[in-house]
Amino acid sequence: MTTIDWKRKLSSRKLWAAAAGIVTGLAMVFGLDEGTMSSVAGAVVSAASVIAYIITEGKVDAEGVKRNE
Repeated sequence: MTTIDWKRKLSSRKLWAAAAGIVTGLAMVFGLDEGTMSSVAGAVVSAASVIAYIITEGKVDAEGVKRNE
């Protein structure tokens, strides 16, 4: 059984772009105005950027600790 690398998957820009697309599509279905849809999609992409940065920096820091041991 293979293990899923959740850190890598959650730091994927493609995943977060898809999530923004789904949220925007759902907003259109429920009749939200364009400004609200843009705000929500922007929030999703911004959150994704922060999450990807934190995960990546954590990996870099972990490698630095391994090399210094």
